[in-house]
Order: sequence, then structure tokens, then C-alpha cells
Amino acid sequence: MPLKAVLFDFNGIILDDEPIHQQLIEELLINENLRPQPEEFQQFCLGRSDRACLHDILTERGRFVNEAYLEKLIALKSQFYNQRLQEMPELPLFPGLEEILAQLKTVQIKLAIVTGALAAEVKAILTRAQLLDYFSVIVAAEDTTNSKPDPEGYLLAVKKLNQSDPDLQLTPANCLAIEDTFVGITAAKQAGIAVVGVAHTYPFHMLQRRANWAVDYLHDLEVERIQEIFSRAA
Repeated sequence: MPLKAVLFDFNGIILDDEPIHQQLIEELLINENLRPQPEEFQQFCLGRSDRACLHDILTERGRFVNEAYLEKLIALKSQFYNQRLQEMPELPLFPGLEEILAQLKTVQIKLAIVTGALAAEVKAILTRAQLLDYFSVIVAAEDTTNSKPDPEGYLLAVKKLNQSDPDLQLTPANCLAIEDTFVGITAAKQAGIAVVGVAHTYPFHMLQRRANWAVDYLHDLEVERIQEIFSRAA
């Protein structure tokens, strides 16, 4: 099947902001009179929505939180996150991102984002970086019931891309996902989508065991080579 769409994760692929998220989650836990445990962020948060992350950490700690309180925590974290980024003179975008997006656009590959981040955060960052127009579809935390590793977000992205262009006739086999976490890779593969694992968060050798392909950095992605692989498979 020819390659028709590339679906990007956001945090850890577009934006180098995982340390910011970890610090903010730890601050929220301290406000809840809970001592942060670094391994919890990897276990419950990497690649997942804030809702899933906070729910699972608090449940693990024996805390029951109702939906209204969870929404309050999510909104508070989002507020602090936006403030933190606004204080930065430059966004921590990964090197080579815009070049890859431009290459994919040149060969008429559709682009989408599939993320557990909030839509407002994603759109604000992409607008500031002047990258929003590259993406036909954004599937964010509010659009799905289940966080990664559930494939819901990826399947919804395929559906939305077909809705935006009825002539596209997109299937998961025509797509490539770009992920940096184990849960993200699992979500894409369960949706029937091939995955490139980028070693921004985990070591290359660990991603290589899980993804279809792995690269050390986003700028190592070779658009022509990926197209050739999909063409040979067809």
C-alpha cells in the first residue's frame, strides 16, 4: 500500500517538553500532600493523557478523585504548562521538524497529530511555531474516551482524514505513525499502523524491539526511504 499519511505524536516528537510535564505533575502531587516518585511518571504518564496519568497515579496512591476534581487538576496543570511555555523565548521544538514536514507536504502526504495533550495546548504551540497549517487533522485528549495505548486516537485520525478528503480512501495500512513512547507504539500497531520509534525518550535499542523502524533523532527520518519501503510492500 502506498504511503498516504503520517501521524505524529506531539509531546516528545514535535515538542521537547517531557521534563516540563514531569515537573508539573510532581508539583501537583506535592500540592496533594503526596511525595513524587520519579518512576511513576514513566509508568503512568509518558505518552498518555493528563487524565489517565493523574487518575492512575492517584488511584495507585489510594486516593479517590471524582470527575470534577480530576478536571480541576487537569485545568490547573494546563494553566501552569501554558505559563511555562510563554516564559520561554523559543519553543523547544525538535531539530529538523519543519524540514520533515515540508518534505512530506511536497510529496502530498497528509499529516495529522494524535496526542493525549489538550487541543488548546497543541494548537497554541503550532500556531506560535507557524506549523499549524501543515496538519489536516488533530486528534487530542478531548476527542477520545481512552488514552494510549488504546488505538482509539489513531483510528479516529484515519476516519477524520477520510472525512476531510473523501478521495483519499485512507486505511491504516497507508499510514505511518511517529512515536517516542512504548504506549504510543502499542496504540499505533494495534490500529494496524506501522511505526517509526524516535529515541527522544527511550534508548534506540528499546524502541527497535517494539517499533517497525527506529531512528535516534527526528531529523534522521528519511522520507524517500520510507516511501520506497511502502511501495515495495505494495
